Amino acid sequence: MIATSIGRTFLKVYNERTGNGYSAKEFFEKEYIQTFFNHPLYMMSGGNSPLENPKISWKKGIRPSDEERKDRITRTIAKIESPLLDASVAIGYPASEEKEYATTSGLITDMSIKVLAEDKYLSWIGSGFGCCVKGGLSIFFSEPIILWTIYEGWNVYRKILNDKTFLKIRGNQIEAWNGYWLTFLWSKRLYRQDFDFSYLHGIGVFTADEKVVEVNTVKWSELVFSISNKFSESTLTGYVYSLGQTNKTLGFYPFHFSKAHALIKYYQILFGEQAAINDAKEYESLYGIHIKRACELGSIGLQALEPKNLRKYFGNDANLKLEKLKINQKNGEPDEDYEARKQRAYQKDNENIITYRTYKTWLLAMITKNKEETLDYTAEVAKALLEYRGRATKTDRKNLIHAELLGAKSKKGFIEALVSVINGIKEDIRKEQILDVELDIYKELRDRVHLMSAEDFGYFVVLLKFDYAFAESNS
Repeated sequence: MIATSIGRTFLKVYNERTGNGYSAKEFFEKEYIQTFFNHPLYMMSGGNSPLENPKISWKKGIRPSDEERKDRITRTIAKIESPLLDASVAIGYPASEEKEYATTSGLITDMSIKVLAEDKYLSWIGSGFGCCVKGGLSIFFSEPIILWTIYEGWNVYRKILNDKTFLKIRGNQIEAWNGYWLTFLWSKRLYRQDFDFSYLHGIGVFTADEKVVEVNTVKWSELVFSISNKFSESTLTGYVYSLGQTNKTLGFYPFHFSKAHALIKYYQILFGEQAAINDAKEYESLYGIHIKRACELGSIGLQALEPKNLRKYFGNDANLKLEKLKINQKNGEPDEDYEARKQRAYQKDNENIITYRTYKTWLLAMITKNKEETLDYTAEVAKALLEYRGRATKTDRKNLIHAELLGAKSKKGFIEALVSVINGIKEDIRKEQILDVELDIYKELRDRVHLMSAEDFGYFVVLLKFDYAFAESNS
């Protein structure tokens, strides 16, 4: 029934912006039904309504004629105006089945609620505003600016569906289109005013092959990053759901767009504004756990945006490898093969660097205190550890740093390993290899770690591990 609420919110915005003063029925008949269903290709499925029953054989290329569409629309309106109340006349409402809590019903209640025809029309209107994301779920946002922006995208999608150039284009994908439309329109990296189908295909909005042209589904984190460019200081509520043969209702969740924007801000501070733009495609695809797991957290914020594969680096389970590949031309190797290997190596190095930057930015954002002081601090400590290790002739210091210090799973283990490092530093001072001032770095590190919460320490030690790996790769 949330679709009715979304439809009501949008209609208010529409009437305020256009001055039309439409009722839900008027908007449904004059705009919605004409855009979505009064064409050979539908923009969304008609479900169990007369719009799609009897079933249309889309796969066989059969399309309803003008007269058939007119008849289907007339019968749908008549059914909406009738006393009937089920999923065939109102989107998201209970299915017309005798058994209780049918699988195609959502948000069921045994309370007696009077539903007017106006509410049914609003449910259809609202159903056109879902944003489908990878993972098979969709999101409703009730923010007026988002709804109006999605509405503006309806006509763009309709023009693409009606373009006779694309004979094999797939219909019924309005939710996938809505998600990518917002992502494209509010992305600093993707948006271009003079876009066309070719451009949208080039940036991944569409997939085209010999069989079909269809809208791709955007990753939820990419959608969130784009919306955060518009609502950089906001937290908006989103409703996560799936409507189909079996309906799924995950519920209402706060989407902390301010947190997503903070990640971009820290990326800019650490690596430069241009890098934040150039790397956006890669880091946006790395951020974000599965949408279902994100919802299990109770809110969509920094935790939900945890980068892919980061968790394995906590503790001593793994070390980030950032060594640059050295490519030498083999005897008799053709120049073009050598250049191709060099290009692949360069690409791999670049992917590793962006992964490191993505991980570092998220870890820094997760540390609750003294973020600004930590920006360069771990990099300075990592450099000092590398110098400490470099003064040894054996591998004992290397093993101490990798296994005990950076592999520590608790503050106690870290400080114990740090004491061993400090003892080594004192020995270096006695041998007059270094000045006393280097000892201060480790004393400050000890004091900082001692004052950290257990949670902040977990993020801090992994951040230090990554900065150490980066310093090692550039040594």
